Amino acid sequence: MSSTHTQVASDWLGHAGLRPTRQRLTLAELLVGDGQHRHVTAESLFDAVKAEGASVSLATVYNTLRAFCEAGLLQEVTVDGSKSYFDTNTHDHPHFYWEDEGRLTDAPADQLEITRLPQAPAGAEIASVDVVIRLRKT
Repeated sequence: MSSTHTQVASDWLGHAGLRPTRQRLTLAELLVGDGQHRHVTAESLFDAVKAEGASVSLATVYNTLRAFCEAGLLQEVTVDGSKSYFDTNTHDHPHFYWEDEGRLTDAPADQLEITRLPQAPAGAEIASVDVVIRLRKT
């Protein structure tokens, strides 16, 4: 990774008040070092770390992704109730889930129109609405 990627990653962690440990910096560089948004699973990020020649355990990847979510740096998107993707774009937006490829991508937010939601039950409020549009190739 370049020193620019390291600086971007360090700034990203710093804005959230997270200490830039070696493991956090390694993962942050892969997630945001080039300034592009991405969707990753813990496993795909772990594979990317190995490809870079770095040493971080899968458990550390999971724990660090959770810490990044808690700090507001990532958005977790759950697909199929069991598979989680982590999105570096934390603004509300819909997703396409490509079933044939097991891949998550952003869907155009300006084309989504939700005109009405059901009323929340008494004593509850709607915290967020996640939109995942499943696609398969024809």
